[in-house]
Amino acid sequence: MRVKILRQQTPLSEPYWEIFSYEGPADITVAGLLDYLNYNDDIADINGNKTTRIGWECSCLQGMCGGCAMVINDIPSLACETFLRDMKSDELTIRPLRKFPVIHDLVVDRSVIHENLMKTDMFIGEYQPSEAKDKEHQYSVAKCLKCGLCLEVCPNYVDGRSFFGALFANDCYLVATRNMAKRKDIKKTYNEHFGNGCSKSLSCMDICPMKIQTIASMASLNR
Repeated sequence: MRVKILRQQTPLSEPYWEIFSYEGPADITVAGLLDYLNYNDDIADINGNKTTRIGWECSCLQGMCGGCAMVINDIPSLACETFLRDMKSDELTIRPLRKFPVIHDLVVDRSVIHENLMKTDMFIGEYQPSEAKDKEHQYSVAKCLKCGLCLEVCPNYVDGRSFFGALFANDCYLVATRNMAKRKDIKKTYNEHFGNGCSKSLSCMDICPMKIQTIASMASLNR
């Protein structure tokens, strides 16, 4: 299998493609493949030229942290949940998420996600739950990984300066149902940073690794 990876040594350097060869079993994930390529001290590309270890990040390798989010064969995915056996061709293309600044190779800076949550005080704070009966959806929303895959596919999200994306809408819903004192402020914040800018393509739901039904959060907040 040819493995084509878009690399970038520093935030200010130019990106470039590098191709590697993999001849092992297909019953491993893309995360396992990256570990395999990085295993030896002497790393070489498909032509035998020595190169450096591929930069990428992970934590749990079980689809629970979102750290290994990247674009695999043009589909934003978690590397730990994408298996080579499911690839439809003999060439695998890997690139970093495109909606965030690149730090090194496949490692991107997603700090804007948390900065926006802090800026808008989108935290539960004092626990004052509503009498809402949709506990199942509240639990589902709380599983958001903040991986950024929903922002990667969102046609409305650019850089996080004004439109904050689906994960923000879900956090608005969660806080509004768990802290009644914040509901009035959340309505204004939700409209400003999501409601008035969402075109409802709902690609965020298709790509979400936790299968969060953002449209249910939107319906509740709009009501």
